[in-house]
Amino acid sequence: MFVARGLPPPKQEYGRRLLSNMQFLTATPKAAQSLFPNPTSPCYLAPKRQEQAQHDSSKTMTALKEYDRIEATALWRPTPDAQRREVILSIGESTLTITDSNDQALAHWFLPAVERANPGQLPAIFFPDGDSGETLELSEGEQQMIEAIEKLRATIDRGKPHPGRLRLVASLAAIAAVLALLIFWLPGAARDHAARVVPDVARTEIGTSLLSRITRISGLPCASAEGVKALRKLGARLPSPKGAARLVVLPAGVQEASHLPGGIILLNRALIEDFEEADVVAGYIVAEHLRAQLADPLSSFLDQAGLFATMRLLTTGQVTPAALDAYAEHQLVAKPAPIATQTLVAGLKAWAVRARPYAYALDITGETTLELIEADPFADTAPAALLSDNDWQRLQNICGG
Repeated sequence: MFVARGLPPPKQEYGRRLLSNMQFLTATPKAAQSLFPNPTSPCYLAPKRQEQAQHDSSKTMTALKEYDRIEATALWRPTPDAQRREVILSIGESTLTITDSNDQALAHWFLPAVERANPGQLPAIFFPDGDSGETLELSEGEQQMIEAIEKLRATIDRGKPHPGRLRLVASLAAIAAVLALLIFWLPGAARDHAARVVPDVARTEIGTSLLSRITRISGLPCASAEGVKALRKLGARLPSPKGAARLVVLPAGVQEASHLPGGIILLNRALIEDFEEADVVAGYIVAEHLRAQLADPLSSFLDQAGLFATMRLLTTGQVTPAALDAYAEHQLVAKPAPIATQTLVAGLKAWAVRARPYAYALDITGETTLELIEADPFADTAPAALLSDNDWQRLQNICGG
C-alpha cells in the first residue's frame, strides 16, 4: 500500500538516512573530519621523523618543567627605530611570551629560533633568528630567566642536526686515512717499486759508494796481486745468481761477513787467515748469497734510508751522501739475519760446500750448530775443490802475510 504523499516507504527510509548523514557532517565538522584524517597531521609523519620529533619534544618538555612558572621583567624593542618598553617575559611550552602590564600578549618568540647577541655579557640581549632588529634585554637582576633561556636553547641545540660537525668528522677521517697511507703504505710500496725498477748498474753504483765509505773505517781492501787472483777464482767457484761474486776482503771493520747492493760481499780477513780450510770462508759466502736472495740488499738499504731517499732515487736516480753514510755505519755493527738450517743446508749443497767446517767456525763446540753438522750434504763424499792448495795459500796472504 502506498502513502498518498511522498515517496514509497523504502525510498522514504533511504531519504531519512541520507539526510541524517548530511546533518552529521554539517553539524559536527570535527567528527566528520575525524573520519577523513588530514594527511599533513602528525599521525601521517614517517615513523622515524615522528619518533625524532617526540624525542626532541620530550627533552624540551623535561627542561621546561623546571622553568614553567618563571616570569621576568625585560625591555623589548620591536624594531630598531622603536623605543624600548618594559614588558613581562614568561616561558611557554615552546615560546617566549612577551606581554604588557595588562597581560596583553605583544609577541611570541619560538624558542628554537631565539639567539643571543652578546654571549657571556650583561645585560643579556636576545633576538629572534632572522630579525636582529627586534631585541629583548634582560638585566643582571633577571639572572634566573637568563639561565633558563640559555639552558633551553642548549637543550634544543643538542637535538638539532649538526651538518658542520659531520663534515668536520668526515674531513678529519679523510686526512687520517691519507696520513695512514703516507706513514704505513707508501714507504713499503715505494721501496718495493724501486727494488723492481732500479737497474743493475745503479745497484752497483750504490754498492760501490757504500764500500768506499766503509773502507774509511775498516781500511783499504786487501789487494796483494796473487791473493786477488785467488779471490777471483773463489768468486767464480761460488757465483751469485747474476754472475761471479764480487768478493772484498777487509782488514777490519766487518765482524765476519756482510753484503751490499750490486752483489758485493765483504769478508773479514780472519775468515781466511785463521782457518786451514777454504770451506769456512766459502760457507760464509754461501750464507751471504742466501741472505741477499731472502732480502733484496737494495730494499734493505732503502728501508734504512727512508721514504725521501727512496723517492729521490726513483725520480733522479741519485742517493744522498747522508743516506749512504748512515747505511755504511749500520752495516759495520749490524748482526747478520738468521737463516733456517734447512735453507742453509740446501744452499751449501747447491754450491757444493761442506757444512761441517762452517758449522764449527760458527760454534767451536758444535752445540748450537749440531743440526747443521748432522745435515752436512757432503759428510760421506767430498765435493769439487774450492781452490787448489797453492791458490788457497795465496789467498791467505792477500793482506800481506
